[in-house]
Amino acid sequence: MTETIDRVGSGQTRARYPDAAGYVERDGVRVHYGVFGSGEPTVLLLPTWSIVHSHIWKMQVPYLSRHCRVITFDGRGNGLSDRPEEPEAYAEAEFAADALAVLDATATERAFVVGFSMGAQRGLLLAANHAERVEGVVFIAPAVALGPQSMRAKALADFSVELDRYEGWSKYNRHHWLNDYADFLQFFFANVFTEPHSTKQIEDSVGWGLETAPETLIATQLAPQLEGPEVHELAARVRCPVLVIHGTEDAIRSHDSGAALAELTRGTLASLEGSGHAPHARDPVHVNLLLRDFLAPPRPQRWPRGRVRGKRALFISSPIGLGHARRDIAIADELRALHPDVQIDWLAQHPVTAMLEARGENVHPASLLLANESQHIESESAEHDLHCFHAWRRMDEILLANFMVFHDLVRDDPYDLWIGDEAWELDYFLHENPEQKSAAYAWLTDFVGWLPMPDGGEHEAHLTADYNAEMIEHIARYPRLRDRAIFIGDADDVVADSFGDGLPRIRDWTEQHYEFAGYVTGFDPRELADRERLRAELGFAEREQVCVVTVGGSGVGAELLRRVIDAFPEAKRRVPDLRMVVVAGPRIDPASLPAHEGLDVRAYVHDLYRVLAACDLAVVQGGLTTSMELTANGRPFLYFPLRHHFEQNFHVRHRLERYGAGRAMDFATDGPEEIAAAIAEEIGRTVDYRPVDTQGAARAAASIAELL
Repeated sequence: MTETIDRVGSGQTRARYPDAAGYVERDGVRVHYGVFGSGEPTVLLLPTWSIVHSHIWKMQVPYLSRHCRVITFDGRGNGLSDRPEEPEAYAEAEFAADALAVLDATATERAFVVGFSMGAQRGLLLAANHAERVEGVVFIAPAVALGPQSMRAKALADFSVELDRYEGWSKYNRHHWLNDYADFLQFFFANVFTEPHSTKQIEDSVGWGLETAPETLIATQLAPQLEGPEVHELAARVRCPVLVIHGTEDAIRSHDSGAALAELTRGTLASLEGSGHAPHARDPVHVNLLLRDFLAPPRPQRWPRGRVRGKRALFISSPIGLGHARRDIAIADELRALHPDVQIDWLAQHPVTAMLEARGENVHPASLLLANESQHIESESAEHDLHCFHAWRRMDEILLANFMVFHDLVRDDPYDLWIGDEAWELDYFLHENPEQKSAAYAWLTDFVGWLPMPDGGEHEAHLTADYNAEMIEHIARYPRLRDRAIFIGDADDVVADSFGDGLPRIRDWTEQHYEFAGYVTGFDPRELADRERLRAELGFAEREQVCVVTVGGSGVGAELLRRVIDAFPEAKRRVPDLRMVVVAGPRIDPASLPAHEGLDVRAYVHDLYRVLAACDLAVVQGGLTTSMELTANGRPFLYFPLRHHFEQNFHVRHRLERYGAGRAMDFATDGPEEIAAAIAEEIGRTVDYRPVDTQGAARAAASIAELL
């Protein structure tokens, strides 16, 4: 039976959804599967212990499915599969039979099989007993009865004994599971992920564990499993290629057990230094590349032939806001002025690609393979509310998928220089995998440091500090990985807050590790100084008082647009010559917005910064680019930082206050009446802002040019 349904998983947008999905049924138990990608070979990613479901493979599926056909299925006991009650239903032979049924249902004659932890037992059964269906097998942290006994194995001796206290591995006990299942999950996954800074992986896994019940998990522990002699016998009959991947710091199954399995199967052992029990989740780049090379030999790098060739740069521009594109284009133009022979290609997403293509820039075809980050951000937003830190944190599989696109691009088509403007996936995974650096690398950003929102309490303060600490450790360990780190602004634009308890002050640390280019507007404000001529070009009448309302390139600001539109009638009463121009942007349908007589709603405005320079007042979100464009052009504006958006509430607001620019508003308390009054008070007001640097793009380009 085939259906097109799938789980999103823990409220997250997925980087890759299945092309087909459905169920197989055996002995009254339904098992859910998904198929991703096409072509050869096929890879079957086996389920592990029923404490988690198939989303445990979220870091592998997007990458592998670009190269081959991938099949996953939820093991019985979790996910969208059934949860039989009797322990016998969870015997290893049943999971292996489910795998065969899934292969049959998806018309798969042969496949590479990958098993993680308990999945290794199912992989052994398939490779030994059904060799005609298995091309090769990969065991990741195999949970097989080989090598020294683990703490978990010792705890099993008292699994059904009711204890006075449950501490440490004594929590691996059916009574504790029934009484405090969440506590066991937190303990267990803290031992699965022994690597520092694994809060997200632990959080994901605990969430997946809560999708089943302790009674189901107890049944899996009472089910028949493969004992040592049977493991030896099965391993001796494996004839296909074998790869064993095992972390040296595995606290669930010893590294020695993986080494023993590799020896018994005459396979290859890949030891991952410092990795815990789930390296495919915590060290996904390394594991993905091991899997890819096991499936097919790597291709040699291709460099253009010839004694002399022009320099090549790849510019990775963040899709979160069109402001990155405008400043990146300005920097690229200055870089070309210094190096006329440089070829600049762009790796970017819509709507950035639309702006780039309109200018005739070369957008690399691999851009079409990128998972959509803007869509994820929009899915995380509510009524003028975007918890930016958590939205970014929940984007981990999208960021990894996009880094793998970048990795394959530069492996097959090398460049001399990489430029990343808040390309978080590139910066993070390069520091996690520094051996992948093969070109000069320049990093650009306009803020440093994750900051907790006050209502996030101690937990959010702990998480942001942990992410900051990991970043600080990355830079300390690999200080030369970023050949240039350029802050788009001045040192005083950096907040003075701390990175967290026991961590340095953000401004002090940034001054030690960044160059300061000054702000990059992407245009010269002096060219827009003649406002009367500009207004005439734009069709604004002399007496009109023009208020422009815009929320950028995402759909997050739709509620603010509606709120300001609701204020229009009262604002028009207070300001009779008012003309309000509402710019919906590329991701908001103008037809979805309210209409009023005299209200000008537009889907798109080319070179919006020129309209903002000509206006008498602007109403915007709290984003940096638009607010700094208004500051540079000396225009009054109201800005509404998104609730829970730490960058807009702290970093941007600090910078605007330093420039003496804008009037901060609060969406939670300022309704149409308050907005109308503020429009009447601010429109046409003469401002006295601190001047905005006009040489930022030239400074940034001059620094980057040294790398060529």
